[in-house]
Amino acid sequence: MEHGCCNFNKLEINESAPKFSADVFHNNQFKKTNLEDHKGKWVILFFYPADFTFVCPTELGSLADYYEQFQQLGVEILSVSTDTTFVHKAWYDNSETIKKIKFPMVADPTGRICRAYGTYIPHEGLSLRGTFIIDPDGVLKAAEIHDNSIGRNSAELLRKIQAAQFVREHGDQVCPANWQPGEKSLKPGMDLVGKI
Repeated sequence: MEHGCCNFNKLEINESAPKFSADVFHNNQFKKTNLEDHKGKWVILFFYPADFTFVCPTELGSLADYYEQFQQLGVEILSVSTDTTFVHKAWYDNSETIKKIKFPMVADPTGRICRAYGTYIPHEGLSLRGTFIIDPDGVLKAAEIHDNSIGRNSAELLRKIQAAQFVREHGDQVCPANWQPGEKSLKPGMDLVGKI
């Protein structure tokens, strides 16, 4: 049985994120989008295995609860699975949790986008849980892929966006572990070597 699934290594942090165009289900309509439509904004690509599953609605429901906070930071969320837009709509129509979603739900039934980002599981036709942060210039700033049995944390994803935005604005500073907005950052230099 084939177990390998990821070509994650071809992605490079601080390089251009793979571009794509796709059908989406958004605001109870079928639309088209592409990554370039969101240039000038921060983008979170949020890959998940499938609609009508178990951990996925808890994650997407949590993102929906945080969506306004992400929007206030100039962030668009694009959730991605190998389902079609029709399945996204059926899930939206049948789940109170999914009805909360206001961000675009990307359809990737051929797995093309999942393959580009290294999340595709070929022997299942599904995606691993993958989270990618892309800056307003289309540059990949953070990437995380993990097993489908482990749900993600929306509050931590919000913190990562805040840290990435802080570093972009203050290029000579970095954010230490557990950094939160308003807390002290670090300014790398000889005076800090061995003193942290």
